[in-house]
Amino acid sequence: MMDHTTLRPVAAEALDRAKHIIGSRIPGAVTLKSDRDLVTDVDLAVEDALREFLAEETPEIGFLGEEHGHTGPRDRWWVLDPVDGTSNLAHGIPLCGVSLGLVEGDRGVLAAIDLPFLGARYTAVKGGGAFAGDRPIRIAEVDRMSDAVLSVGDFAIGEGAEPKNRVRLGLLARLGARAHRIRMLGSAAIDLAWVADGKLAGTVILANFPWDTAAGVLLVREAGGLVFDRDGSEHTVDSAATIAVGPALHAELLELLRQAELD
Repeated sequence: MMDHTTLRPVAAEALDRAKHIIGSRIPGAVTLKSDRDLVTDVDLAVEDALREFLAEETPEIGFLGEEHGHTGPRDRWWVLDPVDGTSNLAHGIPLCGVSLGLVEGDRGVLAAIDLPFLGARYTAVKGGGAFAGDRPIRIAEVDRMSDAVLSVGDFAIGEGAEPKNRVRLGLLARLGARAHRIRMLGSAAIDLAWVADGKLAGTVILANFPWDTAAGVLLVREAGGLVFDRDGSEHTVDSAATIAVGPALHAELLELLRQAELD
């Protein structure tokens, strides 16, 4: 079995293939998967191509893709969001990326995120640090909420969205009164990569799909950040939420979320 460190070139080649597909075509067919949740022909083309490539290169490793689910082993598996930020892509907004991670047990051990329209690629392996290209990256050294630029995940959609969004609105009100600025980027991969790269002081994503977050969570951890669930427990692929921040702001951010949940 190949060690996750030696799989970095395989992940890099997978991202190269995805980037070529995204850069060579404009989204054509755009369909609804559910309430306001889009999928394009580009998402499907990327997932099909990488599923086939990774099955050939690493047949002993399972695969979970956002569009077609899980195949193969479940103790060690690739996890792919072929286009994280599909709504952005479909509307001509360049804030989207390909997020590929390798999961062992319930934690990521390899991360590869490519932002094709921003010319950025982020990678990490467990215990080996986090990188933007060849440049080592670290989280921002921010110790006051008033200096923090934070991002938040999208509002909930579909059945049961209203009570979930009450928490989001309560959190936004509290963060807006304390933080330097709040951003909503529409891509969990970018949220987490930019926390790792020190562009954002933290992000609060009150949902957790492994294809959205597994790669980015490892990036943040390898860059010196903390990632936890909404109850404060350490984040895993089974967590309910994905909250990433530096140690100095961890307690305050968690308390603001707790207050929002009590509204």
